[in-house]
Amino acid sequence: MNTNNILTEEKLQRLLEYGENFTVEYKTCRNCLSSSVFETVCSFSNRYSGFILLGVEDSGKVVGVEKNAVEKIKKDFINTLNNPTKIHPSLFLNLEEAECNGKTILWVYVPVNSEVQYCDDKIFDRNGDADQNITKSVDLVANLFNRKSHTFYEKQLFPYVTTKHLR
Repeated sequence: MNTNNILTEEKLQRLLEYGENFTVEYKTCRNCLSSSVFETVCSFSNRYSGFILLGVEDSGKVVGVEKNAVEKIKKDFINTLNNPTKIHPSLFLNLEEAECNGKTILWVYVPVNSEVQYCDDKIFDRNGDADQNITKSVDLVANLFNRKSHTFYEKQLFPYVTTKHLR
């Protein structure tokens, strides 16, 4: 079992202590989702993976998500991830709840995807602690496709494999 995507209390404290970076993003989102959440989902899916923490300011201060907004935010998150005009290809992620300093935060671990992820028909990649729209940069998009093609093998051709090798 991969424990990198489990958020324990100790791991949450470390994520808050070290601040935003290539694999950690904070979003205030006290009572609704901001559209930038999905740009970050796309960036993490296209780069190294990462944790998104809702209810946390950019400074790392935990402000919490309003209790009466938690279920709506969770529902909106899932619905948006399954909307092909917003996110393509669809991702199957859920926001989880955690308590920190008596406040509710929502979090999600976004794994890296073998396919290039799009948000609003744009390609985002992670650059430090920022989500960068690289759609119009031929070099950056080519680098992204190249990085994914060398990391994931399901789309590579294996010329010496025949049906005799399959069980």
